[in-house]
Amino acid sequence: MNYKIEGAIRRNRKNFIIFAILWIFIAIVFVSPFAYSSHLAGLDGKMNLAVFFKTFGETIGKPLETLGNVFSQGAGGTYFSTLLVVTIIYSVFFFIGFVRSAPKNEFSDIEHGSSDWSQRGEQYQILSRNKGIILAEDNFLPVDKRGNVNVLVVGRIRFW
Repeated sequence: MNYKIEGAIRRNRKNFIIFAILWIFIAIVFVSPFAYSSHLAGLDGKMNLAVFFKTFGETIGKPLETLGNVFSQGAGGTYFSTLLVVTIIYSVFFFIGFVRSAPKNEFSDIEHGSSDWSQRGEQYQILSRNKGIILAEDNFLPVDKRGNVNVLVVGRIRFW
Protein backbone atom coordinates (compact mmCIF):
# COMPACT_ATOMS: atom_id res chain seq x y z
CA MET A 1 0.00 0.00 0.00
CA ASN A 2 2.90 2.32 0.67
CA TYR A 3 3.94 2.20 -2.99
CA LYS A 4 0.54 3.65 -3.97
CA ILE A 5 0.96 6.71 -1.76
CA GLU A 6 4.56 7.25 -2.84
CA GLY A 7 3.63 6.82 -6.51
CA ALA A 8 0.73 9.26 -6.25
CA ILE A 9 2.94 11.84 -4.52
CA ARG A 10 5.65 11.38 -7.15
CA ARG A 11 3.14 11.86 -9.97
CA ASN A 12 1.48 14.91 -8.41
CA ARG A 13 4.39 17.00 -7.12
CA LYS A 14 3.78 19.80 -9.59
CA ASN A 15 0.02 19.56 -9.17
CA PHE A 16 0.21 20.29 -5.42
CA ILE A 17 1.46 23.81 -6.13
CA ILE A 18 -1.11 24.32 -8.88
CA PHE A 19 -3.93 23.17 -6.58
CA ALA A 20 -2.75 25.50 -3.79
CA ILE A 21 -2.62 28.49 -6.15
CA LEU A 22 -6.05 27.60 -7.53
CA TRP A 23 -7.48 27.40 -3.98
CA ILE A 24 -6.10 30.88 -3.17
CA PHE A 25 -7.56 32.20 -6.43
CA ILE A 26 -10.98 30.71 -5.63
CA ALA A 27 -10.83 32.07 -2.06
CA ILE A 28 -10.15 35.61 -3.26
CA VAL A 29 -12.02 35.87 -6.56
CA PHE A 30 -15.18 33.85 -5.88
CA VAL A 31 -15.62 33.33 -2.14
CA SER A 32 -15.09 36.93 -1.05
CA PRO A 33 -17.74 38.43 -3.43
CA PHE A 34 -20.14 35.62 -2.55
CA ALA A 35 -19.67 36.09 1.21
CA TYR A 36 -19.85 39.88 1.00
CA SER A 37 -22.98 39.77 -1.17
CA SER A 38 -24.73 37.25 1.07
CA HIS A 39 -23.81 39.32 4.14
CA LEU A 40 -25.29 42.50 2.65
CA ALA A 41 -28.37 40.65 1.36
CA GLY A 42 -29.05 39.16 4.79
CA LEU A 43 -28.72 42.33 6.89
CA ASP A 44 -32.52 42.71 7.11
CA GLY A 45 -32.86 39.29 8.73
CA LYS A 46 -34.04 37.56 5.57
CA MET A 47 -32.23 36.88 2.32
CA ASN A 48 -32.91 39.53 -0.35
CA LEU A 49 -31.95 37.92 -3.67
CA ALA A 50 -32.15 41.18 -5.63
CA VAL A 51 -29.53 42.78 -3.36
CA PHE A 52 -27.43 39.59 -3.47
CA PHE A 53 -27.29 39.40 -7.27
CA LYS A 54 -26.77 43.16 -7.69
CA THR A 55 -23.92 43.22 -5.16
CA PHE A 56 -22.38 40.00 -6.47
CA GLY A 57 -22.36 41.35 -10.03
CA GLU A 58 -20.65 44.55 -8.90
CA THR A 59 -18.06 42.93 -6.63
CA ILE A 60 -16.98 39.98 -8.78
CA GLY A 61 -14.89 42.37 -10.91
CA LYS A 62 -13.09 43.85 -7.88
CA PRO A 63 -12.03 40.86 -5.76
CA LEU A 64 -9.25 42.50 -3.71
CA GLU A 65 -11.38 45.52 -2.87
CA THR A 66 -14.20 43.16 -1.92
CA LEU A 67 -11.87 41.16 0.32
CA GLY A 68 -11.02 44.38 2.14
CA ASN A 69 -14.72 45.24 2.45
CA VAL A 70 -15.42 41.79 3.90
CA PHE A 71 -13.25 42.50 6.92
CA SER A 72 -13.99 46.23 7.25
CA GLN A 73 -17.77 45.79 7.25
CA GLY A 74 -17.97 42.79 9.57
CA ALA A 75 -18.60 39.99 7.09
CA GLY A 76 -15.59 37.97 8.26
CA GLY A 77 -17.72 35.25 9.85
CA THR A 78 -19.68 34.75 6.65
CA TYR A 79 -16.46 34.71 4.65
CA PHE A 80 -14.79 32.07 6.82
CA SER A 81 -17.85 29.83 6.97
CA THR A 82 -18.22 30.02 3.18
CA LEU A 83 -14.50 29.42 2.75
CA LEU A 84 -14.74 26.35 4.99
CA VAL A 85 -17.52 24.85 2.86
CA VAL A 86 -15.64 25.59 -0.38
CA THR A 87 -12.42 24.14 1.09
CA ILE A 88 -14.16 20.92 2.10
CA ILE A 89 -15.68 20.49 -1.36
CA TYR A 90 -12.36 21.37 -3.00
CA SER A 91 -10.52 18.89 -0.74
CA VAL A 92 -12.93 16.09 -1.65
CA PHE A 93 -12.29 16.63 -5.35
CA PHE A 94 -8.55 16.91 -4.74
CA PHE A 95 -8.53 13.66 -2.75
CA ILE A 96 -10.50 11.84 -5.47
CA GLY A 97 -7.99 13.00 -8.09
CA PHE A 98 -5.07 12.05 -5.83
CA VAL A 99 -6.43 8.54 -5.27
CA ARG A 100 -7.18 8.02 -8.95
CA SER A 101 -3.60 8.97 -9.87
CA ALA A 102 -2.10 6.30 -7.62
CA PRO A 103 -0.32 3.48 -9.45
CA LYS A 104 -2.37 0.34 -9.99
CA ASN A 105 0.40 -2.01 -8.92
CA GLU A 106 3.90 -1.98 -7.56
CA PHE A 107 5.51 -2.20 -10.99
CA SER A 108 3.79 0.78 -12.61
CA ASP A 109 6.15 3.25 -14.29
CA ILE A 110 9.06 0.81 -14.21
CA GLU A 111 10.70 0.42 -17.58
CA HIS A 112 10.33 -3.10 -18.92
CA GLY A 113 13.68 -4.64 -19.67
CA SER A 114 15.62 -2.42 -17.31
CA SER A 115 17.66 -3.40 -14.29
CA ASP A 116 14.93 -2.20 -11.93
CA TRP A 117 13.91 -5.81 -11.32
CA SER A 118 16.61 -6.19 -8.67
CA GLN A 119 17.99 -4.08 -5.89
CA ARG A 120 21.28 -3.59 -4.04
CA GLY A 121 23.45 -5.59 -6.41
CA GLU A 122 21.33 -8.76 -6.59
CA GLN A 123 21.67 -8.86 -10.36
CA TYR A 124 25.43 -9.23 -10.13
CA GLN A 125 25.05 -12.77 -8.82
CA ILE A 126 23.95 -13.57 -12.37
CA LEU A 127 25.29 -10.70 -14.46
CA SER A 128 28.65 -9.00 -14.78
CA ARG A 129 29.32 -5.36 -13.97
CA ASN A 130 32.08 -4.84 -16.48
CA LYS A 131 32.06 -6.94 -19.64
CA GLY A 132 30.01 -9.30 -21.72
CA ILE A 133 26.88 -9.01 -23.82
CA ILE A 134 25.07 -5.72 -23.12
CA LEU A 135 21.65 -6.23 -21.57
CA ALA A 136 21.01 -2.80 -20.06
CA GLU A 137 22.95 0.37 -19.34
CA ASP A 138 25.08 -1.12 -16.53
CA ASN A 139 24.33 -4.83 -16.89
CA PHE A 140 26.19 -7.34 -18.99
CA LEU A 141 25.69 -11.06 -19.48
CA PRO A 142 29.14 -12.59 -19.00
CA VAL A 143 30.30 -14.83 -21.84
CA ASP A 144 32.79 -16.72 -19.66
CA LYS A 145 30.20 -18.13 -17.25
CA ARG A 146 29.33 -21.79 -17.13
CA GLY A 147 26.03 -22.81 -18.59
CA ASN A 148 23.75 -21.31 -21.16
CA VAL A 149 24.66 -17.84 -22.41
CA ASN A 150 22.03 -17.64 -25.16
CA VAL A 151 20.38 -14.25 -25.48
CA LEU A 152 16.87 -13.59 -26.74
CA VAL A 153 16.48 -10.11 -28.18
CA VAL A 154 12.89 -8.88 -28.09
CA GLY A 155 12.02 -5.79 -30.06
CA ARG A 156 12.19 -4.55 -33.59
CA ILE A 157 14.81 -3.16 -35.87
CA ARG A 158 14.08 0.22 -37.34
CA PHE A 159 15.35 1.11 -40.78
CA TRP A 160 15.26 4.71 -41.89
